[in-house]
Amino acid sequence: MSDQLDSLAQFSSALAARVDAAKAVIASISLSHRRYLTGIVWRPDIVVTSEQSLPDRDEFEVATANGSVTGAKIAGRDPATNIAVLRLPASTASFSFDKSDARTGAVAIAVGADGNGGTSARFGIINTLAPEWHSRHGGLIDRRIELDIRLAHREEGGAVFDVAGGFVGMTTFGPRGQVLVIPKATLERIVPRLLRDGRVARGWLGVALQAVAVPEMLREGANQRGGLMVMSIVKDGPAAQAGIVAGDIILSVNGTPTHPFRKIARHFGSESIGRKADLRVIRGGAVVTVQASIAERPEA
Repeated sequence: MSDQLDSLAQFSSALAARVDAAKAVIASISLSHRRYLTGIVWRPDIVVTSEQSLPDRDEFEVATANGSVTGAKIAGRDPATNIAVLRLPASTASFSFDKSDARTGAVAIAVGADGNGGTSARFGIINTLAPEWHSRHGGLIDRRIELDIRLAHREEGGAVFDVAGGFVGMTTFGPRGQVLVIPKATLERIVPRLLRDGRVARGWLGVALQAVAVPEMLREGANQRGGLMVMSIVKDGPAAQAGIVAGDIILSVNGTPTHPFRKIARHFGSESIGRKADLRVIRGGAVVTVQASIAERPEA
């Protein structure tokens, strides 16, 4: 029994040490009176956080581990990967992000801001570790990482570490309060682009779409049960120039079925801008193919 208690004490001490070591990287972002969001000090002058929970304004008050409170300005936002970057006017403490060997079932420690100048910690496991995926906004996330923990809203945007101190990524909320991680690799890929350009350019057709069932009489010719109906079209946008009209049902993009939508998101990354896309469409009871040129999505 004594050996078991010693092992538990050592494990507990190790977890506490990991949290203590992570304090330097945690920032508290003030959203409004008594409402906060966590950020990660990515560089001495840069804080990253969860874009979806950051209000649409240009400047926020940020408190860092050294006790300083300062105004930070938005350097860039990318809703597609849920990453926002704030720039601090003066450098704070630096932190080294060691590589994590994340595995399903491994212990994960999520560190966030408590809203009172300190840090909070959550302890659980990596519930799911899957290959890359695309968000509903079309952003490529390098790994799908789900945590078996719960977070307070103020803790979103915090850092996740393994027991060895390796940095797994940034916490964010998925559907139904599920806790996901934006991996380190995604942050390393997106943050420099936001610092350089303020945004990440992605492809666009200029249509509003609604998932619909393919009419039963057309399913044999369509060879699928669902598609995306064109509800509206941006004037002079790529789809309009290609002759797409409201009421068309898009079945596939470059051979990839549009149902579910996330399957086609990979066709509209940054590299797609300027390329042609073959759209298989139901129009007037017939299946036709229309070619459109993918343009850069407008900022608005």
